[in-house]
Amino acid sequence: MRTVNMHEAKTHLSRLVDQASKGEPFVIARAGKPLVKVVPVEEAAPAEKPPRIGFMVGQFSVPDDFDTMYADEIRQMFEGEL
Repeated sequence: MRTVNMHEAKTHLSRLVDQASKGEPFVIARAGKPLVKVVPVEEAAPAEKPPRIGFMVGQFSVPDDFDTMYADEIRQMFEGEL
């Protein structure tokens, strides 16, 4: 693996990063001591989103009278009968 000093890294950063992105990692050193390793970022596969319709099948049940539940009470509240 190639080692470059800080000055060379500053001067040629664009070229070095381009090479690293193509699979040629390098080390940046200061006064001969390695400081950092530059490697390409591996792109993770996008997480597969669960389908929206039917994603909670079997986790709860909807009562048969769901559409009319508490209809009388709601009507009374809106009409002021309570």
